[in-house]
Amino acid sequence: MERILVSACLVGQPVRFDGRAKTVDDALLEGWRAEGRLVPFCPEVEGGLPVPRPPAEIEGGVGGAAVLAGTARILTPEGADVTRHYLAGAYSALAVARSMDIRIALLKDGSPSCGSLRIHDGMFRGRVTPGAGVTAALLEAHGIRVFGEDRIAEAATCLDELERAGR
Repeated sequence: MERILVSACLVGQPVRFDGRAKTVDDALLEGWRAEGRLVPFCPEVEGGLPVPRPPAEIEGGVGGAAVLAGTARILTPEGADVTRHYLAGAYSALAVARSMDIRIALLKDGSPSCGSLRIHDGMFRGRVTPGAGVTAALLEAHGIRVFGEDRIAEAATCLDELERAGR
């Protein structure tokens, strides 16, 4: 059975920067939970950040690949550099995915860790820009398909294709 790495906040765990969850109410997600497919994970908490914590954004909104390459940092509004925590969490997520042979991830879009299609612009103005967070970029670079919470139907199609193709 294919497992799915999922942002812990999407399944009701209060791990976001503001101490809340972003629970998704979706029949497919609930079905996967009932089947035991979901592997909840919060890269920011696993990377050593507390709950709650200051918000953080990738400087310049350049995306997770730039952070992985060492050409961008992740900063709080006060300018504290929290990059090492985000990198540690991303690599921890990859290790969990590899250890469980996970090939699909469902992550919270907009996050500097988990964003798959969009992240904040790095200016703390509430604006988003196209791009991926650090964890999403790392997982994708290692062949793990990443979907945001608004793309659950696409994730389901991918899951079906993987299971039909077998290993």
